[in-house]
Amino acid sequence: MGDMTGPILEPAATAATRGREIRLEGIAKRWGGTTALGGVGVTVPAGSFTALLGPSGCGKSTLLRIVAGLEDPTAGRVLIGGEDMGARPADKRDLSMVFQSYALFPHLDVAENITFGLRTRGVPRAERRARLGKVADLLGLAPYLDRKPAQLSGGQQQRVALGRAVISERPVCLMDEPLSNLDAKLRQSMRAELRALQRSLGFTMLYVTHDQVEAITMADQVVLMNAGRIEQVASPHDLYERPATTFAARFIGTPPMNILPAAALGATGARLETAAGRALEIGIRPEALRAGAGPWRMQVTGGEYHGADALVEGRIGEAPVLMRVPGQSLPVPGAALRLALDPRDLHLFDAGTGDRVDLPGLAQLIARPEDPAGATGAHAPHPNRKDP
Repeated sequence: MGDMTGPILEPAATAATRGREIRLEGIAKRWGGTTALGGVGVTVPAGSFTALLGPSGCGKSTLLRIVAGLEDPTAGRVLIGGEDMGARPADKRDLSMVFQSYALFPHLDVAENITFGLRTRGVPRAERRARLGKVADLLGLAPYLDRKPAQLSGGQQQRVALGRAVISERPVCLMDEPLSNLDAKLRQSMRAELRALQRSLGFTMLYVTHDQVEAITMADQVVLMNAGRIEQVASPHDLYERPATTFAARFIGTPPMNILPAAALGATGARLETAAGRALEIGIRPEALRAGAGPWRMQVTGGEYHGADALVEGRIGEAPVLMRVPGQSLPVPGAALRLALDPRDLHLFDAGTGDRVDLPGLAQLIARPEDPAGATGAHAPHPNRKDP
């Protein structure tokens, strides 16, 4: 960032900032006939960075406000460090919070904004000044301590909000889309610095975002929410590699996973449904589709050149699909491609419920002797695959 003094350094974590576990048990929230949260239960490990991810209106900010004590749940419990927070107001929960708007006082300078909470808690002046010096150095804010918020860039204001949270030395920090007001380049820089800050200080981070890139690049654990309920809790790697539902499959990935009816794979799809004993949908990521000597055909309908790579638009049967290819390999509309499918790239989902289906013997069901792909090497491992 050009307007800062340098990247955040990583000091040793202190005892005061060791994180505490957050456990949510059956959290529900209703307003009249509207259900915002429908019995959410999840554990945020102590010292972890956990992202609450989901589309607008899924309940993630409401859940964060319940953890903070700014909203009361209709049902359920919030436990922090094993203690039930039900009877504790927000200011007694030993946590800090960073809002989307930063919530800086326009009439106070940077130093006063950062130390405001310490002053209201009666922390002695000498201790306030000592803590301010450490936080200002940590966040590169030392040259800006006498400036007002209006004199700062968006990135600097964001750091002031972080500074106010860090200086409190609370074991839990809650953040509600803190990077959404920054431009794309600044968001990328702040993601790395915020993650380094959390790791170095060791506090427990619960971070709300609708941006999947933020979640999968920053978090140890992602809680994917949909319509007031948890869709999946997993590491970023597992969320991408083993989505639990078609919603998760479509939400994670840019572009999202292709979801096809089993019938699009012809006889292969019919065998899979017979083995599973139910109607199936087949998921495959655009980067896993590749031209080869396989028995499946893709009719190209269009494409987008992105430089290093390109997205090919097409259809397998009647199902629309996207395929990622090297930028110099963009085929023309109207071309017909044969596709090779690696069984390890396929994801099966129940067509009725959308839940993941793990089918034993998947490779054998796809590569049958009567199929051209069965003995041609068309199922060679993807060159970019990293199997768990």
